[in-house]
Amino acid sequence: MRYLFEQYALDTGRRELHRGTDMVAVAPQVFDLLDFLIRNRERVVSKDNVIDAIWNGRSVSDAALTTRLNAARSAIGDSGDEQRLIKTLPRRGFRFVGAVREEHAATADAPAEPPQALPKLPDKPSIAVLPFQNLSADPEQEYFADGIVEDITMALSRFRWLLVIARNSSFTYKGRSVDVKQVGRELAVRYVLEGSVRKAGNRIRIAGQLIDAETGAHLWADRFDGALEDVFDLQDRVTSTVVGAIAPMLQREEIKRARRKPTENLDAYDYYLRGLARVRRWTRETNNEALLLFRKAIELDPGLACAYGMAGWCYIQRKARRWMIDPVEESAEATRLGRKAVHLGADDPAAMCMGAYVLAFIAHEFDDAIAFVDRGLAINPNLAQAWNLGAWVRAFAGEPDLALDYAARAMRLSPLDPAMHTMHAAVSYAHFLSGRYDMALSSAEKALRDNPDFLLAICMFAASNALTGRLEPARQGIARARERNPDLRISNLGDLTPFRRAEHLALFAKGLREAGLPD
Repeated sequence: MRYLFEQYALDTGRRELHRGTDMVAVAPQVFDLLDFLIRNRERVVSKDNVIDAIWNGRSVSDAALTTRLNAARSAIGDSGDEQRLIKTLPRRGFRFVGAVREEHAATADAPAEPPQALPKLPDKPSIAVLPFQNLSADPEQEYFADGIVEDITMALSRFRWLLVIARNSSFTYKGRSVDVKQVGRELAVRYVLEGSVRKAGNRIRIAGQLIDAETGAHLWADRFDGALEDVFDLQDRVTSTVVGAIAPMLQREEIKRARRKPTENLDAYDYYLRGLARVRRWTRETNNEALLLFRKAIELDPGLACAYGMAGWCYIQRKARRWMIDPVEESAEATRLGRKAVHLGADDPAAMCMGAYVLAFIAHEFDDAIAFVDRGLAINPNLAQAWNLGAWVRAFAGEPDLALDYAARAMRLSPLDPAMHTMHAAVSYAHFLSGRYDMALSSAEKALRDNPDFLLAICMFAASNALTGRLEPARQGIARARERNPDLRISNLGDLTPFRRAEHLALFAKGLREAGLPD
């Protein structure tokens, strides 16, 4: 049966809610509530009727019922204030008051439709979050497990480069023993996330694993433990940790996949991924190659905001390492790319935050950069890359304590991130600006263990050693820095990193001068 109302269609057979051609993600209980209210739209249903139908008569708090009603209204564009479709009648109950048209499924004697071919894999990475298994005897944990899957699905859907299968489709596998490869073929996804929930006493354990649906290979696995009384905090922590961990891993897998593809089959996103692989090699040659790849991606798709942001980032490296041939012209082009990234990236937080980073570093538009970073984080608070870029922007703007907060959030979301050295460097930078030179030195050393060529981290290492009286390692740091950039001087430190506050630049220059960097 399909119930049609306004621009919505509720398909009870497929358990899907559509708004026009778009599928609306709804939790199973919310779907059941909509189905129940619409089927009984000719009468007012009481609170007890709803509880009997949706919760099988179990004791449910008023708050839980209100939460499900609000979610049902939100899914169909209604609200508790408006009550355009779902009306609450005080002391009586609830009623669906919208005009509904019914469409019946084809009858049994209707000619059978030919079997449909399996859908093709999309051009961009795709994932399905399967229902988590409830390994407990407690049926209440079923709803908790479903809530985690809903939260993870919604959080992943905020990554514009990732296609996430709607929860209603994923939940057709609920209660079934599935072959992940078959799921991948049926849903046309490259990756599958599955997990389980187990209750023991007053403790809950949640396990999750990310699987390559084509090969069956396990890419990531983790587990989380928490107390029942903190169940909602635990649900939030699991969601942010899972999403923060697997998003960078998915992108790494996609980069590997793009590099294996023949060049004649590439599209804009593949060029972008190949550019990411080049740009992380930290040499002038690979920087030039990456810039060409990002420009090719932009040529094929002028609306690909992330390519503008990464092209701008290439110019940041050119400026910081003094690779620019025409600094004025190249800085203007970088600023243009950064502005394109933030304006085209209204629904792409990664692109918006990278564009903001470009505007802060190249154009010194610190206030705008902060605003764009925070706007991106409001869209996707689980994006570790955005928190990391935000840490740098806050440090450039002379706000080291906020920079530390942002960096800590990035590290917590993605503890195995391939860009972890940049997070440690941001922490070093912030501690240095606050005069905590020993802590700055410790973080700089962590950054350099992962990336010995990170020039700014080398300079933080040298300046921190110098200002704590360790002149020999400070001088070694300067020698190491000038091996990588022979043109580095006190007079051009502004190319290496921007400073909004003159006293911060003076402090950095003082440390590097004492370490032996010439004027």
